[in-house]
Amino acid sequence: MIFVYLYQKISDKIMNKITLLVVLFLTITYSFSQVNIEKLPPDNIKTIIIKNPQEEDQIPIIKLGNLIELHFDDINGDEADYYYKIEHYNFDWTKSILMKSEYLQGIDDQHIQQYENSFNTLQMYSHYVLKIPNRDVRLIKTGNYLLKIYDDEENLVFSKRFILYEDKTFIAPQIKRSRDLDFINETQIVQFSIKSPNEVLINPKQTVKTLVIQNNDLDNSINDLIPQYTIGGELIYRYDAEARFWASNEFFYFDNKEIRASNQGVNFVELGELYNHYLFVNPSRTNQPYTYNPDINGDFVVNNLDADDNNTEADYVKIHFKLENYEDLTGKKVHVYGGFNGYRIDESTEMLYNKSSGYYENTQLIKQGFTNYKYIVVDENNEIDYSLVDGNFYETENDYHILVYYRPLGARYDQVIGYVKGTSVNISN
Repeated sequence: MIFVYLYQKISDKIMNKITLLVVLFLTITYSFSQVNIEKLPPDNIKTIIIKNPQEEDQIPIIKLGNLIELHFDDINGDEADYYYKIEHYNFDWTKSILMKSEYLQGIDDQHIQQYENSFNTLQMYSHYVLKIPNRDVRLIKTGNYLLKIYDDEENLVFSKRFILYEDKTFIAPQIKRSRDLDFINETQIVQFSIKSPNEVLINPKQTVKTLVIQNNDLDNSINDLIPQYTIGGELIYRYDAEARFWASNEFFYFDNKEIRASNQGVNFVELGELYNHYLFVNPSRTNQPYTYNPDINGDFVVNNLDADDNNTEADYVKIHFKLENYEDLTGKKVHVYGGFNGYRIDESTEMLYNKSSGYYENTQLIKQGFTNYKYIVVDENNEIDYSLVDGNFYETENDYHILVYYRPLGARYDQVIGYVKGTSVNISN
């Protein structure tokens, strides 16, 4: 009997670890497939922001009816003509079957008319702004959207996701430490409940879907958790392994609102054709103790202390990143990662090893201000490890965005009927 008991305990522990690995693998695979929905911009398109201008967060989750603003720069500075189209998508980012007339009023495929050239900057650029709703178009349905930007020859230049929601539910989030002692110091779990005071969510295991996003990175998410049980009209999600995120570490940051002198995170400054800012060497933090480092969870803020209009007077700077890392990276690549380039992962973000300096190095052209960044690792199967370089610490301050999707029986698209943001600042056991 004792042998059977021990065997069962060991088997349960192994199965829990397998479950975690499967869940994390599915999360990474789903997230990485989402990257393919968006077309990455060419090298001349920089600083793409799509958000509600009234919100501090730059995550593109916006209440239906509120203003949506797209900002981007073209560093060719030749006042090129750009046009936009808007497409509606299902929860899983497959194209929805709705006709355009069903999700928007007016006509898209219009010229972006608001743009200005940079002023008093070493790097010339044209700054473009698109506001929705405008006189040509208004969106009338919640859901997932893709905003596509074309040039005057109808070539797709880049595209960006955004999500529109309505407040038809009340979501109560709780961020907790894992109940599994093997992961209690490294992970955070997101538990929540959903109430809909004015609408009965019929057959929720089939009709209700959820999306949980860590920080402002749409690709670092867990999708489609099924309610475990219902109390009255309240849906309860009390998962552990299935709703578990690696806690990672606080983001590194640099402050170059003053472009001529070194500041926080900037070791020294050189002036060439453009300003060059050489950051302090970042160490691998995997085996170091956790240290609180106030960040903005991967975001960036464009800012020039001497400017009246940051959109057109903030300059571009060549930022030189250096990473000291002794972890085994055989078959893997390190990338610098953050909202400053839309969490882009490609050859331009790869940190290359410099034998003479002994560091991994990369140079990015970034608009001045306050910028967060971190280092992530991608293996040969395009699977992302967010914490190999930086470690995982349950104390890390992360934001979690929870979205509720609903498609009643017979409906033709996925509504977004709720959104809330939680934080791990007061994480509990």
